[in-house]
Amino acid sequence: MGCAGSSQTKGDGALKKVRKPKPWKHPQPLTKSQLLQLREEFWDTAPHYGGRKEIWDALRAAAEADLSLAQAIVDSAGVIVQSADLTICYDERGAKYELPKYVLSEPTNLIRES
Repeated sequence: MGCAGSSQTKGDGALKKVRKPKPWKHPQPLTKSQLLQLREEFWDTAPHYGGRKEIWDALRAAAEADLSLAQAIVDSAGVIVQSADLTICYDERGAKYELPKYVLSEPTNLIRES
């Protein structure tokens, strides 16, 4: 960004491949329904954090897809992945998008509802 010779493919020679986040633990144990509510609240308010709505939409689709489809989504949307687990990404204009782990995977302390 800003440098005529910069490119998302230079440096290590390849784009970062999307991967699942490492196991993580939420501060309080959550049920599946609480986790889904947190996710909905995040995605409903995400465009207010800045950036473009279409990039937020692509990131949501990628977060909810399997890894190979997620990779195709971020590639086609022009998303620059800084953290392979999608927690930090940029669009082609340099806007930063930060995703909390709870929208990308389930915590290790998820309470199974019966």
